[in-house]
Amino acid sequence: MQKKVLDGRYELERKVGEGGMARIYLARDLRLNRRVAVKIPHLHFLGEPDFLERFRHEAQAAAMLAHPNIVDVYDVGQDGDVHYIVMEYVEGTDLKTLINREAPLAIDRAVGLAEQIARGLQAAHRAGMVHRDIKPQNVIVTPDGQARITDFGVSKSHLSTALTETGVSFGTVDYLSPEQAQGRPATPQSDVYALGVVLYELLTGKLPFVGDSAVAVAMKHVTEPPPAPRRLNPNVPPGLEALVLRALAKEPAQRPSSAQEFAQLLDTYGQLATQGTVVNQVIGRTPPPPPPPPARAGGSNGSTGRVSIPPHRTTPTQAPRQDGLGCGVFLVGMLVLAGVLGLVYLLGTGAFGQVFAGFGGGGGSSSPIERPTATFELGAPTASPALQVPVPNLAGLTAEAAATALQQLQLIPVRQDANDSLTPIGQVISQTLAPGTLLTPSQPVTYTVSMGPLLVEVPDITRVPADLAKQRLVGGGFPVTVVEEPSQVVDAGFVIRQVPSAGLRVPQGQAITLVVSQGDVVRFPNIIGMQRAEAEQRIRNTPGLGLNWVDEQGRDRLIDYDRYAVGEVVSAQIDGGSALHNGDFVPRGTQIVLGVKRAE
Repeated sequence: MQKKVLDGRYELERKVGEGGMARIYLARDLRLNRRVAVKIPHLHFLGEPDFLERFRHEAQAAAMLAHPNIVDVYDVGQDGDVHYIVMEYVEGTDLKTLINREAPLAIDRAVGLAEQIARGLQAAHRAGMVHRDIKPQNVIVTPDGQARITDFGVSKSHLSTALTETGVSFGTVDYLSPEQAQGRPATPQSDVYALGVVLYELLTGKLPFVGDSAVAVAMKHVTEPPPAPRRLNPNVPPGLEALVLRALAKEPAQRPSSAQEFAQLLDTYGQLATQGTVVNQVIGRTPPPPPPPPARAGGSNGSTGRVSIPPHRTTPTQAPRQDGLGCGVFLVGMLVLAGVLGLVYLLGTGAFGQVFAGFGGGGGSSSPIERPTATFELGAPTASPALQVPVPNLAGLTAEAAATALQQLQLIPVRQDANDSLTPIGQVISQTLAPGTLLTPSQPVTYTVSMGPLLVEVPDITRVPADLAKQRLVGGGFPVTVVEEPSQVVDAGFVIRQVPSAGLRVPQGQAITLVVSQGDVVRFPNIIGMQRAEAEQRIRNTPGLGLNWVDEQGRDRLIDYDRYAVGEVVSAQIDGGSALHNGDFVPRGTQIVLGVKRAE
């Protein structure tokens, strides 16, 4: 197919990258005869004037930047309904690929790359721009080790308007600053935080925060401290670790004050790692005061202030020894113990009553006084047991019926509620005590009543790359089914729509169907096997397809020549391309070549 040329100048050769907002093409500037990169927004953004205005403004702002660590922007324009930005084409590898392949990187290499990024950010900040989406994917590393920042597509400059941010989700959650996660405006310190995450990843090969969903990761940026880098890579110098953690401070004011300061600190980290005092001064932490030296008896410790001297500890004295006292105390104690034991014995056997009878008023009966006695047998008191009732089976009853059943047995119903996808709303799911358990009246019985399945809100994942949309839904507990269909307005690989729709509350675990764009393609009709005249008519009636020519094939070219009828369509292919089968999808505008059996 013929190459696309924008404004008669930029000839698109091939796609080299794709993000959530635009595609990047390698192109040739026909006027200056040089290779360039051309960024073109996805089709589904073309109907949003706010986005296109922002796209143009940020391109103009980025074009004003000139720094060895920033990819140059050459031109911005529009050819018909195609908006584009022309940038310097940089040979190299994006930093994320480098991390996945080699991290953790050598300390000096990781610090060198981070320092270059910081210096590029300082140039952008000095020009009034905040990048807002610093991540390894937006940094290209050249073969000679130079880092170049690209993709200012979500940046914020003095040229931008607040309205252009409405309804558009910017930034990448893995590198998102706490203030951005909370909906506050991004500042230069937000870029410093993102660069701190990048440096953390370079040094450890891991992200500081991970989670099952984007929301979970964003909340960790706001609330949780990052794990110390040295726990993941003990080779990280202490001074460098302190600097990384400072860049990841939750409050912007506690981070390096600028990207320039961050770059300078990175440049001198070697000295910081070996001089503890300098580390604390440079990274803004006051070292703890040294402990006072031990006091010398009767003298000063050499300091100018007063020092509290603990009182002299006297040697504990022993009580004067009393010979023979220990033995006397022992004998008295034994006599007392013997008396107590004897008294207990008399009380237990009834002999104590007989003794009293013997001393009763002269000549009285010598028989013991009759009185009730208590017999103690382990686990079997002589008192009659209280009335007990069995706990009824409550499962499947309504909440009201369960309460009534318990009250009739003089038991106290204690209800609690829980979500359950299998039990109808209002029915008892379970009870804490098994049916048949014996209880005395007025004892509580707890049972759980179904509130039905837990309802959760369906997130909006339209206009999102299908892989990312699926990841977010699965992380949120939604099974995903993907259906593909052609679209003239949504680029291939992006979600056209979702079922159920965003914002609806559905039971947790309900499957979500994603309708994903196959791009602006046309289904090739089922014409192989038809007669030529009917097949040609079907092609003419299919919008987006054209019949280039018909290749009549004889016995010399057609294998199994006798299998086919004369005039039967035996094959089809894209003009100058690959073979086609019934039902295949081809780009709109494709020209078709039909193979037809020729009569002998």
